[in-house]
Amino acid sequence: MGNKRIVATAPIEAIAIDILEQIAPVEISPNMDEETLLGMVEDTIAFVSRGMGPVTGRMIAGAGELKVIGRPGAGVDTVDVAAASERKIPVVYAPVSGFAVAEGALAILMALVKRIPQCDEILKGGRWKERYGFKTGDMAGHTLGIVGFGRIGSLLAKLVQPFEMTVLVFDPYLPCKGAGDFGVEFVEFDELLARSDYVSLHVPLNDETHGLIDRDRIASMKKSAILINLARGDVIESLDVLADALECGQLAAVGLDVFPGEPPDVSHRIFKNPHCLCAPHVLGASELAMERNFRSMATDMVAILQGRPPKFCVNPEVLA
Repeated sequence: MGNKRIVATAPIEAIAIDILEQIAPVEISPNMDEETLLGMVEDTIAFVSRGMGPVTGRMIAGAGELKVIGRPGAGVDTVDVAAASERKIPVVYAPVSGFAVAEGALAILMALVKRIPQCDEILKGGRWKERYGFKTGDMAGHTLGIVGFGRIGSLLAKLVQPFEMTVLVFDPYLPCKGAGDFGVEFVEFDELLARSDYVSLHVPLNDETHGLIDRDRIASMKKSAILINLARGDVIESLDVLADALECGQLAAVGLDVFPGEPPDVSHRIFKNPHCLCAPHVLGASELAMERNFRSMATDMVAILQGRPPKFCVNPEVLA
């Protein structure tokens, strides 16, 4: 396609490059700020929004040759979908790796419930005798609240079926029917927070969910609950409200794979709290998950560039 190019906001997997370079060379932006990316819009026929790298309205307006935008995952909050739709540019995404996020949520939850970081510290610190006064927690006999029951939330419910748990679900966009298929109980949000020992967040970031978990809602939770967030950082009001809740004992532990502003400022006091277990937004980035994400996204981008319909498109109305 002549001098045309495909621009990625951050490094992408080799499988995606191999597929996309059937059409045009792939260039990786040296950083993810908008000004740098605006300098790369000329002759760009496709953008790949990787990580927190944005595809903004200004970028879309400036890229006169733009034909498609790709996102290697289910979340599209880094893409100005409205601006893309206005120019009738398809935005493809890859909702094919929810299993890895669900597994990650279960892993971080069990690590907190079983107090694995503390166990490791006690042993490696040569404090063997502390085991006689040390107790871990249980999954059995406890209640898990899942906020958001899409692909990831429903997979998490399946993963915990072997445990003797009560599973509560809140999702205002789903009917309560079919709950028996997952062994869950659909409840209102306030009831879920009040009854759950453990709460795991699996909602998209939008105007309704921004700051969904705030100081008041944390205060309404069962005392010494555990809160897990693998959705988006801004679903929680701030790190301050989490730190305060840990320090006063309202929350027993917090598990975070996402943060309001990434990378987060690790000088924040929450990162010194032993009851906060973190990961750098990688728990959904397993080897198999990333291969599936990038293959799906790149294949759909090529389909559009070759005039064929994609499998997954956020704004399919622009294809008509």
